[in-house]
Amino acid sequence: QVQLVESGGGLVQAGGSLRLSCVASGRTFSSYSMGWFRQAPGKEREFVAATTWSGGSTDYADAVKGRFTISRINAANTVYLQMNSLKPEDTAVYYCAAGISYRLRVSNVDYWGQGTQVTVTV
Repeated sequence: QVQLVESGGGLVQAGGSLRLSCVASGRTFSSYSMGWFRQAPGKEREFVAATTWSGGSTDYADAVKGRFTISRINAANTVYLQMNSLKPEDTAVYYCAAGISYRLRVSNVDYWGQGTQVTVTV
């Protein structure tokens, strides 16, 4: 079992930045691919970014490429999402996720965090 706790969400103006953190506990963190997903009101949960167990490979949704960066520190059981140049359409609840699959997507996530709200105002 893996427990995931996110932090760092909040309210920010368009063009601003936020950094989300996710601390994992339980089974060996470094064995899992880690990712971030988001869900806006009335929409399905969608993939944002993911990184493999070593952090050597990353993957991003087209909507966030060039603006968001995912990183992880296995020694600290922590994964981050640095979000720059935020837009109002980035407003959503952001979820940390873990899974054994190389390419994380909603359908193959094994563990979810509770979510953290990100609101971007115009």
